[in-house]
Amino acid sequence: MGQSAGPAGRGSRCIALVGPYLSGKTTLLEAILARTGAVTRQGTITDKNTIGDASPEARDHGMSVELNVADATFLGENFTFIDCPGSIEFQHEGSLALTACDAAIVVCEPDPKRVPALQLIMKQLEDRGIPRFLFLNKIDSFDTQVRDILPTLQPASSKSLVLRQIPIWEKGVASGFADLALERAFVYRKQANAEVIEMPDGVRDRETEARFKMLEQLADYDDELMEQLLADIQPPREKVFTDLVKEVQDGLIVPVLLGSAENGNGILRLLKALRHEAPFVDRTAKRLKLENAKSAAHIIKTIYTPHGGKISVARVLAGEFGEGSVVQGAHAEERAASAFSLLGAEAKKRPMAKVGDTVALGRLEKIISGETVSTDKGGITQVPAPVPSQPVYGVAITVKDRKDEVKLTSALARLMEEDPSLSVEHAKDTHQMVLWGQGEMHLRVSLEKLKRKYGVDAESRRRQVPYKETIRKGVEHVRGRHKKQSGGHGQFGDVVIDIKPLPRGSGFQFAEKITGGVVPKQFIPSVEIGVQDFLQKGPLGGFPVVDVAVTLTDGSYHAVDSSDMAFRQAGRIGMQEGMPKCNPVLLEPVMEVEIAVPSEATARVNGMIPQRRGQILGFDARDGWAGWDVVRAQIPESEMADLIVELRSATAGVGTYTSKFHHLAELTGKLADNILAAHKEAAE
Repeated sequence: MGQSAGPAGRGSRCIALVGPYLSGKTTLLEAILARTGAVTRQGTITDKNTIGDASPEARDHGMSVELNVADATFLGENFTFIDCPGSIEFQHEGSLALTACDAAIVVCEPDPKRVPALQLIMKQLEDRGIPRFLFLNKIDSFDTQVRDILPTLQPASSKSLVLRQIPIWEKGVASGFADLALERAFVYRKQANAEVIEMPDGVRDRETEARFKMLEQLADYDDELMEQLLADIQPPREKVFTDLVKEVQDGLIVPVLLGSAENGNGILRLLKALRHEAPFVDRTAKRLKLENAKSAAHIIKTIYTPHGGKISVARVLAGEFGEGSVVQGAHAEERAASAFSLLGAEAKKRPMAKVGDTVALGRLEKIISGETVSTDKGGITQVPAPVPSQPVYGVAITVKDRKDEVKLTSALARLMEEDPSLSVEHAKDTHQMVLWGQGEMHLRVSLEKLKRKYGVDAESRRRQVPYKETIRKGVEHVRGRHKKQSGGHGQFGDVVIDIKPLPRGSGFQFAEKITGGVVPKQFIPSVEIGVQDFLQKGPLGGFPVVDVAVTLTDGSYHAVDSSDMAFRQAGRIGMQEGMPKCNPVLLEPVMEVEIAVPSEATARVNGMIPQRRGQILGFDARDGWAGWDVVRAQIPESEMADLIVELRSATAGVGTYTSKFHHLAELTGKLADNILAAHKEAAE
């Protein structure tokens, strides 16, 4: 990450590249680096030689799976570009980085089908007040007029999409563009800067019409410009650019630029727009309420490297950071071992980073992604970090080699530190370790990293559902008698118990009605323990038993042979005798689910739910999301393992859901028989 530069020492700017999956963000980063001379040759995804997506996982799957950072210098000003993954499964990576970025380039194809995915990106930027540009990529594949495309994309943005360029067509192919602010025409040159040409006769009228539309949109926020337009006064070019800068930086409009990242077209104009209109770090610090801070940096990414250990990628918002800096985080104070510039996977040692720079700091072992750090002794107020979405896909994991069990724990901890949208659950009922994430690909990539980076080869399997058992009727006066004589002191415990069902959700209750000391008080707790021992594995399929009340009513003891262990065993025997007579039944967990989808997919989702034995409770418009619905339902947990896979398939990759346990429901018939048979087979 480069040395500070920019007008009046305002520092490097940090720009995020965001957009839907496969929109061309990594290719755009490569084109920017090539155009600015940061690399000598533009790499391609096909050739697997790009600066971004350099990890084996990204190249194997042909998609971004983590953010990539690279510096570039353009006309004497320094920029850091952060290429963020487009898939919804990896979007938390970008979400953390966006916090400290000055602006974002939203990369999108001119395809109305991408509107929901585009809206996911735009909404996040709008909610966080981040200025943004829309780069319509793959102009060489346009088969529709831009003026027709823009209205179809507008629903993705609550702010006006303001067209800055119109294409110049030649035999059905975009050969160049007219810049509406400059009022100049350009012709594309592959992998080179566009050349200025005379405005073609057939373009002049379109350019005049489109420019007036642009000015009208700018005038929505400028009364003086509106008066000039109403009076048919041509505003000065300086006035137009002043309005563009102000309205972009205030987040009032979204400028739309055109190009083809693969061919290097439109890159120069995009860079010039960034240079003139993207805000500097002072505005970002103000947005984050750090404008008065003497020292502040935001940790946007944690990376564990094979040789350099842990490095923390940080955007400097105030002051200076570098090798030897004593850094105060939210809960710890540490000394940075080193400072690096990054160009994709390459790290190069560098001197102190100044305000605006994005730098990798070494060995901040207790500092995590999302923290705000300072070199001031008192520390600094923490900028709220985005919370990962609730996990929607989980798999049970085990190591192939038992000697890796200890290594697995530490490796998972590092993996989750690098990617906070992962989590691990130690399932109490099923005794499985479950790795949770944002989708099937997310977990596949995570397991691949686990093996490559940490040498832990883990197997994944379908996670087990935590079924329970209960009873439908009670039974009284069940005797549990344990007697054993084997020389010396024997063992004797004798109890009589009543067993009855409880309302759903009541759990377990134990009571005693002993009179005359037939069971001494000191042994009664042992009877309860024995009862609970049995309830860990019920009579049907060995699942935990719930919603049962047991009352100790009678019994007997031996002055010498009775003991805690004997009465514990007696309690267990009593349950073993009585429970099969109580009409035991299997219970399955049912989840309360809220599914968020674009409105056009609501009918498909409503069809999916009954197929999964679910019950639709209703649906409403999604609050704050134009064109989206939220479907509420209850679905058995056993039917939800691959719900997110089908949901994403039905919604072009954007649907998601949240869920929580709601209740246990009885399960009978063939389904219950199959579950019990499978559980019995697995236990043998």
